Formats: sequence, C-alpha cells, structure tokens
Amino acid sequence: MAEDPKWELSILANVNGFYKKLLRDYLQGDLPIHPELADDAIHQAENDLRETLAKMHRWLQLLDMAITPAMVRQALTTDTDPEIAEALIRYYTRKRDFTEADRDKTDLVATFLYRHPRVPGQWERRGYGLDGTLPLSPFEIALIEILADNDAPLLPEEHVQLLREFDPLRAQIAQYASFNALIDSGILSRIRELKQSFGRSFYHPGVLATISPYNVAFGIKFDELFHQAISEIKTYAKAVEELGGSILSTIDGVDVTVEHVQALEEADLMKIDYVAALDKFRRVSKLKKELDKRPRVRRTPASAVSAASGAAAAAKPARQASKQARPLRPFVRPQVTAQQIALEESKLQRVEESIRIFVRVADPKFRSVVPMRFFNLNLTPEEVEAYCADYLEEKTARAEVARTLLRNVAVIARMQTELEELRRCQPSTSLWKLRADALVVLLEVARKDYEESKAALSDEQYGFVIQASMTKLRGRAEAAVKALAAG
Repeated sequence: MAEDPKWELSILANVNGFYKKLLRDYLQGDLPIHPELADDAIHQAENDLRETLAKMHRWLQLLDMAITPAMVRQALTTDTDPEIAEALIRYYTRKRDFTEADRDKTDLVATFLYRHPRVPGQWERRGYGLDGTLPLSPFEIALIEILADNDAPLLPEEHVQLLREFDPLRAQIAQYASFNALIDSGILSRIRELKQSFGRSFYHPGVLATISPYNVAFGIKFDELFHQAISEIKTYAKAVEELGGSILSTIDGVDVTVEHVQALEEADLMKIDYVAALDKFRRVSKLKKELDKRPRVRRTPASAVSAASGAAAAAKPARQASKQARPLRPFVRPQVTAQQIALEESKLQRVEESIRIFVRVADPKFRSVVPMRFFNLNLTPEEVEAYCADYLEEKTARAEVARTLLRNVAVIARMQTELEELRRCQPSTSLWKLRADALVVLLEVARKDYEESKAALSDEQYGFVIQASMTKLRGRAEAAVKALAAG
C-alpha cells in the first residue's frame, strides 16, 4: 500500500469517479453516495485521512460486488483518460482480497493500457532491452513505474515457465482461418486456465506485460473470425427467408429460425460476461457447422462461398512430425569465430545503452537496481556514476575507467542472462548447446577485456575501482565455467 495517505486517497477517488460514471450510465441515474465520500468532501479531507480511507475502501468493495468485468470492459473506451486506467490497475493490484473478478478486471485494464498508449507506437519501440536476448519490453517498464509503490508479488519459476506458453499460443491463433476452428481448438479454455494458474503472481508487471499483447492479438483475430461467421449465417438466413423458409437448423433439440439469427447482435454478444458469452459463441459455432453441411441456396455471394471453403480447409487437423528427444551430451568448447564476437559485441552495445537509459531516468533511490527479465542487476555507486557520466568521450583517465565499468557491467549482465537461460533449457540438447556457445563467446570477450585492463589496475587513483569491477566479472566468469563443465 502507498505510504502517503493523500496519494492513496487520490487513487481511490479516481476509481470512485470511474465507478460512479459507469453506474450512472448503466442505471441511467446518479447513485446515492455518503456525503463524506462526495468529491468535495474528499478533496477537502485533511484531518482523519485514515478514517476517510477506510470508508472509501468499504464503499469501493461494495461497488466491486455490483460491477462485473464486462461492465468495466464496456466503460473503458477510447475517451477514457489513461490516468484513470492507471488508477484502476493500482487499485486492483493493491487489494488484499484476491478474486477471479478482480483478476479479470485487472486483465482488462492492463490490456486497455497496452491498446491505448499515451504516445502512438510507444510499446513497439525497441532499444530498452536490458539483457540483449529477452529485452524488457517498454510496456513492462511502464507497468513497473505505474506499480512502483506496490509490493510486487513473487514470480516463481513455474510461473516464468507458464509465461513462455503465450508466444506459441499467439502464433497458433494466427493460423486459424475459421471461427469453428478457433472454438474447437479449446484455446479459450486453455488461456483461461493459464491465467488462473498464476494466482497472486498475475499482478506481477512481467505477467501483465506478457498477457496484454496476447489479449490484443487474440481479440483482433477473434473479432475477425466471429464477424465473418455471423455474416455468413445471416446471409444464409436471408436466402432461406427469400425462399419462403423459416427454420435454418436444429441445435441441441431447438429449432434455430430466421428470427433468431436476425436478432443476433455482435456488439451485444461482446458485452456479456465471459461464461455466458462462451456458451453463446459455441452455439454460433454449432450453427455454422450445421449450415456448412448443407448445400448453398441462391444469392449466396461468391465471397462467402470461398470463405466457407477456406474455413473448412483450415479446420482439418495439421500433421505434426514427431520429434524424439536426444540425450544430453557434455559441452565441447567450440572455436570462437570473429563473426560470433561481432554478434556478441552488438548485443553488448544494446545492453550497455539500455542500462544507461534506465539508470538516467530512474529514481535516484532505485537506479542501482536494474530489473532484468530473470534477475535484478545490482550496480555499485561507481558504476551508477559511470552510467550517468557526461564525460565518456574524453581522452582522460576517468573517462577510460568509466568506459571500462560500463563494459564490465554489460558483460556481467549478458553472462548472467545466458546462465539463467542455460539453467532453464537443460532438457533440450539443442537449446543448451546454443546457450553454452554464447557463454563461451562471452568468456573470450571477458578474457580480452581483462587483458586490456591490466594497465589501468596499477593506476593509483582508479586502480581499486577497476579491481572491484574485475573481481565481479571474474566471479561471473567462474560461474559460467562451472555451468559449462557440469554439462
């Protein structure tokens, strides 16, 4: 929770304002509210802030019971101020009680923030990666900043592994060419189960930053296929009506008529709660399957016919070649090539630049701890000073020392990243070999850097700083050698 009660009260006031507007639109009238929680009373509250906070928490808990995730989704529009969305996500992630509805609301708000950045294209910009291999996305950095006053939940190893499933699922979604194929795949239930599996870790910035882009990609694909299916069903219903018919098909023992189809409103289906919506989506899919089995009636556009045939083809199960896992082999040190060194140098430059950006824009109290994907990179005061230095281009001893510190930190960060990746991919021989090769290249880079820094170690003014940095680098290199030797 926030230490400053005024700051916390301002968050709750923003949430209260959003909730009041939501319910006013929903109920078509203002909601009665306690005089002490009115906007004017909150803004004037100077004494008894704790008591006001307690009352506001109880009031919002009551409203939370009345407001469903579907209502939040409808209320978040392009006109919603991002500051309100940020207040909402702060509020949900601070709540002590963990409910499924709160998780769904948090999911919706995080996805809204990703879909509507303050600066267009903000989340697609790169150059903020902090480890050279799996960069910290700009959106995750933004979430870390937004939730900086919160106690971030732990992200255990099993949840890190769950996050790895989202990229393959996102690629899988892009393959579907029909609504039926999407529904039959079971991917909706799988994603729901994945999100539930995170428990409290769902509120971790890394989890929200991974899930939000998936949600956006899934939503785009789902909307496309759903509207295509509805359009084809309505086209068929119109043709049946013109021929004097009224019954399209029988689903689960119930006749589906032209009137039923005409009453289908895509926008209304998108507004209802998840469980009810999923059931209706499945019924739409069943109806589409039944209609696909029947011969086409007149006035069916050629585009609809081609779309249906494409959907049928996409629904056929894809053949997958079985891959037999090979046993792990001991690592054999390969010869490091100039090309490998060049590729690693480009990664190190990105890491160095990304850490510099983070250190310079971070709060001075926290800039010594750089958040990486799998670990925190701790900087010494001398290293922080080097990353903030404006004299790096000088041909002086202090500039040379600063450049050495920046270089060593980047190499340490890359080594630790590859060590973490090596540990996580032990079951896969090919992936282990890839990470091991990267570590061998980094060891060669570190060896050369050490040789070039020998002269600076004897400097009376800066030698101890270089020595401390080299000691850290040597420790990380020894850990890499042990990991490689262990195979």
